[in-house]
Amino acid sequence: MLNPIVICPDCHAQEKLDSVLTAQSNQNVIYRCKKCGCEIRDIQTSKG
Repeated sequence: MLNPIVICPDCHAQEKLDSVLTAQSNQNVIYRCKKCGCEIRDIQTSKG
């Protein structure tokens, strides 16, 4: 299975999708950059 690469909007570090995104039970998705600590919450998905 392919593992897409995500680019941090702040420091432009590249990480594998499954290592930087966290899906919560309430359908919220959280992005956390391991390099600079950038965090983006409540990312819109096709499920809501």
